[in-house]
Amino acid sequence: MGHSLDAIFSPQSIAVLGTSTSKGKVGHDIFSNILHGGFQGTLYPVNPKAKSILSVRCYESILTIPDTIDLALIILPPSAALKAIEECVIKKVKGVVIISAGFKEVGGEGLEIEEKIKEICKEAGIRIVGPNCLGVINPSPTVSVNASFSARMPAMGHISFISQSGALCTAVLDFAADRGFGFSKFVSIGNKADVDELDLLRYYHADPETHVIMIYMEELSRNGKEFIDVAKEITSGDNPTPILVIKSGRSVAGAAAAASHTGSLAGSDAVYDALFAEAGIVRCESVNELFDLAQGFAPRKYPTGRNIAIVTNAGGPGIIATDMTENAGMNLAKFSEETVEELKRHLPPTANFNNPVDVIGDAARDRYENALTTVISDEGVDGALIILTPQSMTDAIGTARAIAEISRRTLKPITCAFMGVVDVSEGVGILQKAGVPVYDFPENAAKVLGKLYLAHRWLSRRMLPQYSLEYDTERAGALIREHLENGQTVLGEYEGSQILQCYGLKTLDMEIATSASAAVDIARRIGYPVVMKIVSPDIMHKSDAKGVRVGIRDPGEVESTYDDIVACAGAYKEDARIRGVLVQQMALPGDEVIVGMKRDRQFGPMVMFGLGGIFVELFKDVVFRVAPFGRNTARRMVKSIRAYPLLTGFRGKAHADIEEIEKSLVRVAKMAEDHPEILELDINPLLVHPKGKGATVADIVLRLKDTSLPNGDEGEDQGEDSQVASGGQELNP
Repeated sequence: MGHSLDAIFSPQSIAVLGTSTSKGKVGHDIFSNILHGGFQGTLYPVNPKAKSILSVRCYESILTIPDTIDLALIILPPSAALKAIEECVIKKVKGVVIISAGFKEVGGEGLEIEEKIKEICKEAGIRIVGPNCLGVINPSPTVSVNASFSARMPAMGHISFISQSGALCTAVLDFAADRGFGFSKFVSIGNKADVDELDLLRYYHADPETHVIMIYMEELSRNGKEFIDVAKEITSGDNPTPILVIKSGRSVAGAAAAASHTGSLAGSDAVYDALFAEAGIVRCESVNELFDLAQGFAPRKYPTGRNIAIVTNAGGPGIIATDMTENAGMNLAKFSEETVEELKRHLPPTANFNNPVDVIGDAARDRYENALTTVISDEGVDGALIILTPQSMTDAIGTARAIAEISRRTLKPITCAFMGVVDVSEGVGILQKAGVPVYDFPENAAKVLGKLYLAHRWLSRRMLPQYSLEYDTERAGALIREHLENGQTVLGEYEGSQILQCYGLKTLDMEIATSASAAVDIARRIGYPVVMKIVSPDIMHKSDAKGVRVGIRDPGEVESTYDDIVACAGAYKEDARIRGVLVQQMALPGDEVIVGMKRDRQFGPMVMFGLGGIFVELFKDVVFRVAPFGRNTARRMVKSIRAYPLLTGFRGKAHADIEEIEKSLVRVAKMAEDHPEILELDINPLLVHPKGKGATVADIVLRLKDTSLPNGDEGEDQGEDSQVASGGQELNP
């Protein structure tokens, strides 16, 4: 066997430890599934109290089996499973699947036993799937093993499935059978004592029978960067394999008491969105969508552009398909004159010869065949969507055969919507057997084409040279240590800007005044107009205290504003410690975006980008990526927000300096990598000036790890008792 997981997926001999004589028990039913599933190897039941099970001789232990064993299935409680593992080592078993529960998931002794099993198997070179899992299935006729407690053996196909939930697996198998789906490999990984998603991703990617990988994920056990690197290698390169994921936990709330906009938006779900996006993984919203996309991706055909042709025998569904095609980010293709003339030769005068092509309700096979052949040959068409509704003259079987033959000859993707159930079922079966994606409704088919185009964009993405940027890492580290030694864990514009400057971010000129006359001197040095803000560790929301004034243009106004701001702060909170007033350069106008960072406990620093200013919490038009990263990831981040057109000269506006945004993201990612003491950062807004004019940090909040607290207080907001450095701004205004 060439790969360590071959013993699990393609064993030549299997021993079932814990086989039961009682029908309905897991140990009996799994043995029965393997026995009656057509397993091509040799099967051995192990039970010291039984002579035979289902007329197959039973063995007292695995050690009494006279032949070598590739795979041991263990269906025993933890303590007995540990003893069985020790015997498997003596027997030189190559792989183990532990079906039974009661291990890590319950803690205590179960956790201890799982750790012992893991240690023993690692030393012996035995691979483990589980514990607490459904098992493994390989429908290949050369193996035909259903080593699971699901009674259903799926058909052979080109989709391999990974699930962290055994219960979901049985539902997925039923769902797949109902939709005519087949699998190459199928596994439930349970507690992941050894084999996890990355092991299986690598194995599936090397499997010539796997064209698409599907994953049901509850949580990721590996480091985020490692997961991204492996998954990106699989979804890219010379032999790309699409990865489709349905991740539970969409409803998990973000950090409830974060010190920044970034922190409040960086819930666990945003982290996984970032991981998947950076790795080229397609995230699905439901099991239905998972199967829709798996069917669409399996033929390995991608539209190289957005232009789609629609062929239909009914006007209404054609209109729906047109709308859904546009909603999916695709366009209706504009046919060439030659294509229109060719359609007129084959279709009746009442047909519609432009896109969508209506072949009329009485269309038989020949009209569909001629129309599809014509439009798919048009150089301006990147893919086709075929709609068939069952009418009196409809030939669903003949039409399906014609579509299957045309699909076989073209590299362009064809998706179908055969609407109805009974009248079109045979045609649907023909398309499924031919590997042509077919759906119940046109909106499903259109959505799949949109996802296929995004996959093409991923595969053909442009790789730009990295920026050459300079950083003063040593000075930034010294500043951070100084603030922590002074007990300052939340920094505002003044101190925070000094750290950002070390990484090349352009900040505003500013200084703290402790008197009205000092404020005038500072304003004169900076140059009018200026902004003035109260500086107090006890006033977090300065605007609530009337502690922010903008556009101040002369010395007299500076003096009066200073006194007024201090008075308002005192009235707002009598015992507030007033450390002065920040006098700040007035920023030039620009597009307001936000650049932020939040350090995730498991995956490390996550950098955020999105629409900034007052709109960040309202629209939540933001994206995250795992730091560190370079120019190409930064570029994709900028382009992926919905507000991106606002930065590209929308309605006559000046084109924003997008390259400077990209550099700012790379700088923040590097800063987060260099300084693990930084827990959260908001640059909001970053004012982006017209192309070539750069970008200016207008306001920031930066939170550092409180080294006086256990684990550096990485998970809790420090509240109003935090020591805020002079210049500290309001949090979550």
